[in-house]
Amino acid sequence: MKREIARQMLTLAISGFGLVSALAWNNVIQGAIDIYVKPFVGGGSTLISLAIYAVVVTALAVVVTYNLSKFARK
Repeated sequence: MKREIARQMLTLAISGFGLVSALAWNNVIQGAIDIYVKPFVGGGSTLISLAIYAVVVTALAVVVTYNLSKFARK
């Protein structure tokens, strides 16, 4: 019983750190879009910037998921 509780606590802690890490990367990607993309597409480009952001985040998620799946199989 104690081992299962410890395992669940470890899972929750890892999930929490993963969420914090994801939020940090979220800020980095948003900042990069603001600095490097918005000047090229104009001031009223909120929708375009959000679309570019969504594509970047999706691509990053696919690459990370693929690599983690490949690592887990080994």
